[in-house]
Amino acid sequence: MLVAKVIVARARHPANRTMQSIGIRTAERYHDSASRIRAGASDCASPRPSIESRALLLMSETAAKPRVAIGSDHAGFPVKEAIREYLEAAGYAVDDQGTSSEESVDYPDYGKAVGERVASKQAHLGIAVCGSGIGISIAANKVPGIRAALAHDVMTARLAREHNDANVLALGGRMVSAEAAVEMVQTFLTTAYLGGRHQRRLDKITRMERRPRA
Repeated sequence: MLVAKVIVARARHPANRTMQSIGIRTAERYHDSASRIRAGASDCASPRPSIESRALLLMSETAAKPRVAIGSDHAGFPVKEAIREYLEAAGYAVDDQGTSSEESVDYPDYGKAVGERVASKQAHLGIAVCGSGIGISIAANKVPGIRAALAHDVMTARLAREHNDANVLALGGRMVSAEAAVEMVQTFLTTAYLGGRHQRRLDKITRMERRPRA
């Protein structure tokens, strides 16, 4: 507090008025530094966050928001639209592959469209929605390089990223509410792949995918 009082007193002097804003910023930095030191000392006595928590924090705080491809059939259209509105409001670049109404269409077309956008690097991640989420996830997974994971709740959405490095999230528009779907999307987009022991398992899947077929 002494440093702050001295700075403010000097700033009031006519000869130092031009330094007032600099002095205030200096005082603020002083107190911010002291706060960080006290927080660090407190953290030393606290249990270290788990690797899962650290990965989630790192992804959510430092990574640029990915470009997201979305798509659905007629059954998933209302939930897809809720997801699109959320993504746009949150500042994500959205690549909407359709459909554009609840008129009956075929889910393989939209699973394929989302998968191809992600596989070609035109989008970083994808969200695919049909009635149950099953059919559109099967379709997306036929695109080489796609790991589409069907999630039913926040935990499965998180594990899809942490353990499986899923690049497409599949959802059932008739199975979950729009609110629950948006919550799963939030988790999916802000969770980092953990690597480690999980990588050798993904490598085996990649080898299976690249194996020549008879």
